[in-house]
Amino acid sequence: MNKVLLATRNQKKLVELQRILDGALGAHRIALLGLDDVEEYPELPETGLTFGENALIKAREGFRRTGLPTVADDSGLAVDAMGGMPGVFSARWSGRHGDDHANLQLLLDQIADLPDEHRTASFVCTVALVLPGGKEHLVDGRQPGRLLRAPRGDGGFGYDPIFMGDGQTRTNAELTPEEKDAVSHRGKALRELAKLIAKVLPPAD
Repeated sequence: MNKVLLATRNQKKLVELQRILDGALGAHRIALLGLDDVEEYPELPETGLTFGENALIKAREGFRRTGLPTVADDSGLAVDAMGGMPGVFSARWSGRHGDDHANLQLLLDQIADLPDEHRTASFVCTVALVLPGGKEHLVDGRQPGRLLRAPRGDGGFGYDPIFMGDGQTRTNAELTPEEKDAVSHRGKALRELAKLIAKVLPPAD
């Protein structure tokens, strides 16, 4: 079975990507490893100004350290009225990386006076794949929608509880994992990644 590194320690992302890849690849199976499954190395800061730049920083370093085909993603919330912010700063919008509650609450406070028609936003994801031989690929996914005034739902993570995708009547945090995979920015990008992996990695014996 082919081994592929996902350059993250986020177990939710590992489970999500493995679930999507299993559904998309069929018999073309891969074993997905996270950073906790390989020899520890210092992670580089995400200094890019785009999702693609940050995804490549992580994927290149993962491949350099392990020699494994490496996948990395960068994703975030782009609020139209804020010129696309928080964008690449979504995970540390409140100043503390990964503090979902603080990030969400700060954003709600910042857009509290926005009328409903101007609360449009999109979740955006770019996934990088770095392969032996120096080949690099980028795929993108986007989920447009709008932001609610209060959180709803206990699922998902990040800004999911205040984000309702276009055509939905529930927030991303109220969807089942399978429902979210079908419509989310990351789900769309990862399905494109699965097609790419099926083309560029030989079937495992």
